Amino acid sequence: MSVPETNKAKSVVFIQLTGGNDALNTVIPYTDQNYFDHRPSVAMDPDKVLKLDQNLALNPNMVGIKSLWDQGKVAIINGIGYPNPIRSHFRSMDIWHTAEPEKVLNEGWLGKASRAIDPKGENALTSINFGRGLPRALSAPGVPVASVGDLSTYGLFPNINDEHDRASALNLFSQMYGGSGADMVREFIRQTGVGAYQGADILKTAPENYQSNIEYADSPMANNLKDAAQVMFSDFGTRIFYTQRGSFDTHSGEVTTHSKLIREVSDAVYDFQSDLDEHEYGGSNLTVIFTEFGRRIKDNGSGTDHGSGGVAFVIGDSVNGGLYGEFPSLAPKDQVEGDMKFNNDFRSTYSTILDDWLDLDAPEIVNGNFEKMDFLRS
Repeated sequence: MSVPETNKAKSVVFIQLTGGNDALNTVIPYTDQNYFDHRPSVAMDPDKVLKLDQNLALNPNMVGIKSLWDQGKVAIINGIGYPNPIRSHFRSMDIWHTAEPEKVLNEGWLGKASRAIDPKGENALTSINFGRGLPRALSAPGVPVASVGDLSTYGLFPNINDEHDRASALNLFSQMYGGSGADMVREFIRQTGVGAYQGADILKTAPENYQSNIEYADSPMANNLKDAAQVMFSDFGTRIFYTQRGSFDTHSGEVTTHSKLIREVSDAVYDFQSDLDEHEYGGSNLTVIFTEFGRRIKDNGSGTDHGSGGVAFVIGDSVNGGLYGEFPSLAPKDQVEGDMKFNNDFRSTYSTILDDWLDLDAPEIVNGNFEKMDFLRS
């Protein structure tokens, strides 16, 4: 099947499941007795799971993503991870954000991708984060990134309308910095602030121009993805969208907490994809769902602890739907210190998206050459 024809610039929406999403309760080996033996407290009912084939199924709360799977729009990447897995949230997420497991880097992989897309930094909206703060994945020196908490109220000094007054306010703000290198810091803040002004002025027009027949669910993830859709449909030149949801760190009360969170993400992604299709953007966007690591095979009586061997999803009309990567064996002899063994390097997924979707030089961004996957339609 060929890629749907579109003249729109290709984009990617990244959804980070912060805290370590439990891969085994997301894509479930419902015919493997090892799963039930190791998880007496948190195993999903095999009669309620959403079957993908004779061996694997989705969590019963993932009805939205299962519907997209049935339409051939979902690639599920099993056993994703990196060599010598680390169970620290901060270090593992840093590895995913910089595409470098061996050393600490000061540039995020999407920050480098954004710079490659817009080398002169002419578009302050090439990359946008929907949520608070700036994910390390988007961070790189000289790369502007807008971070939007709520698109309907987004702005920098929103109550100051006059351009001269804004500049004065920004100058006063920059004067708070002193000491060694103060002039450089102040100039960076001033330039960044001017770019933020410009981005804010542009972004605030997105909700005004948005019309849709899709009724999004009422949740933080749905709100963020609806904001992303409004920006995408406004054609501001944004190529990289980012948002996150947590906490998936389910050491206790996993069945209740994980079920709620994974349902929220699944429903929101379904609404978002439906919105893209209604506006004829479904063929020009990929949605990527990932987390920093999986969780232990055995439950702890109420939840699961940090592990390895995770799962990722790539979703869109241009996706060659199916299962990718060998599902890790749960047999005791195949476990790695009680964890699932990772079967494919996450940088293979990154490289596929960079090379074959965004038309960028992947090795420069992911720090090496990695075998690409075939989850995109040719």
